[in-house]
Amino acid sequence: MLVGGAPANPYLRLNVRRDHLIDDALHRLELVAMESPSSLKKQLVVEFEGEQGIDEGGVSKEFFQLVVEEIFNPDIAMFTLNGETQTYWFNPTSFESDAQFKLIGIILGLAIYNNVILDVHFPMVVYRKLLGRRGTFHDLQDWNPSLAKGLQQLLDYKGDDMEEVFVQSFRITHKDVFGTVLTHDLKENGDTILVNQDNKWEFVDMYTDFLLNKSIEKQFRAFRRGFLLVTEDSPLEMLFRPEEVELLVCGSKNFDFNALEESTEYDGYTASSPIIRHFWELVHEFSQEQKRKLLQFATGSDRVPVGGLSKLKLVIARHGTDSERLPTAHTCFNVLLLPEYSSKEKLADRLLKAINYSKGFGMF
Repeated sequence: MLVGGAPANPYLRLNVRRDHLIDDALHRLELVAMESPSSLKKQLVVEFEGEQGIDEGGVSKEFFQLVVEEIFNPDIAMFTLNGETQTYWFNPTSFESDAQFKLIGIILGLAIYNNVILDVHFPMVVYRKLLGRRGTFHDLQDWNPSLAKGLQQLLDYKGDDMEEVFVQSFRITHKDVFGTVLTHDLKENGDTILVNQDNKWEFVDMYTDFLLNKSIEKQFRAFRRGFLLVTEDSPLEMLFRPEEVELLVCGSKNFDFNALEESTEYDGYTASSPIIRHFWELVHEFSQEQKRKLLQFATGSDRVPVGGLSKLKLVIARHGTDSERLPTAHTCFNVLLLPEYSSKEKLADRLLKAINYSKGFGMF
């Protein structure tokens, strides 16, 4: 297609500085969203300013990874971590602008469009809300099970002495980013209204609505607006289940390395080559964390793609004869470059060193 006599650019190009990653991404994507929102649905090509290299997929993966790490940095305090479920929730007292939360929504949408799996840990209610639904008491379990259990105990209590036992009013407390205790009245003069058998369901509903909806309404509205900028008028609108959205964002949770072995292709080796047999023997003995590191090293992401590990299309290529060099990887193409080490012990030593020190090394 020609636009003004010139071919339309099929890519969404993003030039960012590593030390100003969020600011640069926010500025560029805001301009695109205002001037040409349809461009957000193009394939993303990322360039780090001052660095050589063509983005065949690996640079984009690194970009998404770095953005996610920055966004969920506790020093920024855009999100709070629930230690019990290890999931993140929107910080209702965050000082960050709507534009920052909008950027996160855009990033989620772009990741889906570019088939990049993100290392994000939201409770399921976030994906329910992205689909336009409100959070309810039944959603609380995934995010804060201890609070959900306490509220359920309140609902289950049948005694007439409820006011004396629980001493809970319609005034609740929460903390800001500095740890200062704040109060909020769920009803006018809430501190004078004690929870009893007649109003306990009203209290639980209002408390849950405040936590999951009203207290974060401003932040979540911006986040959802960013997500919809990318996903509106697309097949994603046909998704009706929050589990489907989570799968597209976070990938599968099934680390089936047997499926990965069966689907792996070889260049210069065969499945029966001694080093390949040794490789898979070692990998199947790896811990879950080591397997994640191997995926990160070879593919640029430690997440399992939609459809499972067989969809990775991993290639293990021969990279010369026995050597002191560590394995390297073309993360753009999911290619692991493996010298033909002389023993299983040497392979184990070199492979573990490579995956443990892979960040910014040996990957291109």
